[in-house]
Amino acid sequence: MKKDIHPIYFSKAGVKCACGNSFTVGSTKEFIETEICSLCHPFYTKKEKVLDTLGRVQKFKDRIAKKTAPKIKKTKAKKEIKTI
Repeated sequence: MKKDIHPIYFSKAGVKCACGNSFTVGSTKEFIETEICSLCHPFYTKKEKVLDTLGRVQKFKDRIAKKTAPKIKKTKAKKEIKTI
């Protein structure tokens, strides 16, 4: 490695999440603030967090439900032709 070109590495850099969780990692920054961590992310917690503004999420879910609903085909009644 060349000297004096690499950033300083902090092996015990502190990380603080918006949910209140804090832990240490290795980083080139001494302190990191984040909004989402593994304790509050919906993928890891298996809980859905939705910040619905103006009902957009519900509109989206309704639209998706319409697309996935099975469509019923209308059949036309066939006219019988009488032969003389």
